[in-house]
Amino acid sequence: MVSIVSRLKEHPTPSDDVELSLLRAERALHVEGDLRAGRERFEAAYQAAERHGDDLAMARAALGMSGVWVHEHRTAVEATQVRARQRHALTGIDPNSSLAVRLRARLHGEEDHRLGEHASILRTLAEARESGDPVATAEALSLAHHCLMSPEHEALRGELALDLIGQAARTGRRGDLLTGLLWRTVDLFLAADPRAERSLRELGEHLAHRDHLAAGFVAEAIKVMLTIRAGRLTQAETLAAACARRGTDAGDHDAPGRHGMQLTAIRWYQGRVAELVEPLTELVHSPGVGFADHAYFPALAVAAACAGDRRLAAGMLARSRGPALAGSSRSQSWLAAMHGVAEAAHLLEDADTAAQAYRLLTPYARLPAMAGLGIACFGSTHHALGMAALTTGDLGAAVEHLGQAVQANLGLGHWPAAALSRWRLGQTLSMRHGTGCPPARQQLALAEQEATELGMALPAGIASRARTPRATCRRQGRQWHIELNGRTVRADDSVGIRYLAILIANPGREIRATDLAAGQASRHASRATRAETPARGDDTGMAVSVQPVLDQLAERTYKERLLELQAEIAELESLNDTERTVALCAERDWLAAELAAATGLGGRVRPFTNDAERARIAVGKAIRRALTRITEADNAIGEELRATIATGGRCCYHPR
Repeated sequence: MVSIVSRLKEHPTPSDDVELSLLRAERALHVEGDLRAGRERFEAAYQAAERHGDDLAMARAALGMSGVWVHEHRTAVEATQVRARQRHALTGIDPNSSLAVRLRARLHGEEDHRLGEHASILRTLAEARESGDPVATAEALSLAHHCLMSPEHEALRGELALDLIGQAARTGRRGDLLTGLLWRTVDLFLAADPRAERSLRELGEHLAHRDHLAAGFVAEAIKVMLTIRAGRLTQAETLAAACARRGTDAGDHDAPGRHGMQLTAIRWYQGRVAELVEPLTELVHSPGVGFADHAYFPALAVAAACAGDRRLAAGMLARSRGPALAGSSRSQSWLAAMHGVAEAAHLLEDADTAAQAYRLLTPYARLPAMAGLGIACFGSTHHALGMAALTTGDLGAAVEHLGQAVQANLGLGHWPAAALSRWRLGQTLSMRHGTGCPPARQQLALAEQEATELGMALPAGIASRARTPRATCRRQGRQWHIELNGRTVRADDSVGIRYLAILIANPGREIRATDLAAGQASRHASRATRAETPARGDDTGMAVSVQPVLDQLAERTYKERLLELQAEIAELESLNDTERTVALCAERDWLAAELAAATGLGGRVRPFTNDAERARIAVGKAIRRALTRITEADNAIGEELRATIATGGRCCYHPR
């Protein structure tokens, strides 16, 4: 190119002036990676070509205005004008030419990126391959890669990046090689591939030989991300500021947004994210933010929630639901955005949003939550899944995901994320098994130690509503239906199941084993008095007092309540109030079962031995037998009930 420029300078003509401007512009863009200089020079070349009526030169200049990446023109006016020039340029050149293919690739790539699609650019990539032109193929490969940044396209992106590196040998353009190496590096980081840092070093060696501002800026931003992962948060903040200046010098409009996301990650692990409410508010309203990047809204939601501004937090989370939870229009920052959605939903106790986030994130549990082109990392997606499960009350799933998040973050070398996941794991174990749980204490202590070493501030407690939903137990015919966490198990009627039904219907209330055995645990018979009956000898010859399972007052109270329930149920059924009808039917069935169980042949009241120790043993055995049958039918429900049902002289259901 140098010899061509020298020749054009010797005997310039008007057309030579245009060609010289184009060569300088192409050098700035493809060799130096100077996005600002490239845009300015292509603009000047376009105007000169337009004055001389040079359609071919106008088309080259219009194409070059788009730069290296997609959506480099952020304002609506700039973007629309550039696209209009490119469409107009297509009308003045051979539609079968390589330049026409390149223009169509750019137009389709920009449109697909804006819509979160990729079909058009892939068709144009096939057209570029068929043309046999390496430059057209290389540009279409890079554009297609940029339109396939959502996590489900991991394998295809890898193929495109390697193909681009191969095409660079044919184009002879240094920018194509560096872009291909950069895409490969980004792909490996997004996939948590252990070869990622090796690829970054290879890219760095090429940049050290000769800089490329656009690719070099992204490479430096990735190094900032690695510094955050290493837990050197103060150093990372300094590097992030220097990197932002480098991006601005390169003319990359993503520089402010990338710096904002890196600062969000740093402040998140420092426990200072609430300080970012004002700058993030400015950022989400900035026209310089890419329209396909939705990570800033949930980031602001988290910051606002931590700052105590629940109204702003709820508003930002609501804005995030559309693009983030729609399952489409996913950009390279979608996993980071969903990480923020899960965290904000937890802070705002929004179980519905958390459940949606859990469903969408599950296929990508093994991936890290990365923002941009690998410029910020919020740790394993297992952490977001754990927080979502915690918010919906599924402690079992939360423990599993948070445990896996700890291991995944250790594998990433993301020490702050590992400490945070370990902290949340310890808190969740404490909720599930009690504060005295040894594994919980161990995880919490280790997390505190790690956080101190890293200069982190760990978050306080878990949101108040993040607890296991209470179990329900209702009778249907000869079976009982126990529901918990969306799961249902059926159990045949038994004395133990009836005891469980009473405890589950009275969460947090301690009930004496003697009262359970005597059938006096119901709130409708809480004031019933026990009628003493003459003592009699049992089969051991010991004298013990005997009382009926239900005394006359309790029996009368039960029957009166049954009549009331029947009337209320009839009224609710007429109003189609299904939810309340089901609840009252469960209470009616339970009372009916208690009356049936308390009467013997001929309707005579059955007696019960008033011996506290015997009642404790009998009730405990009956409940344990029932729990065994439930566990055999559904291990998750059974284990949760085992952990939350206490037996002894006093029995209680402690939902967590």
